[in-house]
Amino acid sequence: MGSSNVRSLDREPAALAMRIGVAAAEAALATFARNLDLDDLADGVDFEGAIGPAEWPVFSLVIDTLAEAGPGDRRSLDERRADALNDLARICMAARNRVA
Repeated sequence: MGSSNVRSLDREPAALAMRIGVAAAEAALATFARNLDLDDLADGVDFEGAIGPAEWPVFSLVIDTLAEAGPGDRRSLDERRADALNDLARICMAARNRVA
């Protein structure tokens, strides 16, 4: 049996990293949906207080990555996190549509 440098596309490092990212995004969105009441969003959200300690690391990583402020971004952290939640939902919906 000879070795081959050819890898299937689904085993390429970039494809694997993307699947891990989508899995983390889906886990974060599920955590959000499970733990936060949408009626409370109008008053602001204490993410860390609402998300359990076991789920916080992945949720925080995903939300804070999506909410990172770019150069010249004057939005507050709460505004960036709200936009990050919208981005998170779009990522998960796009991933599901791609699989379907």
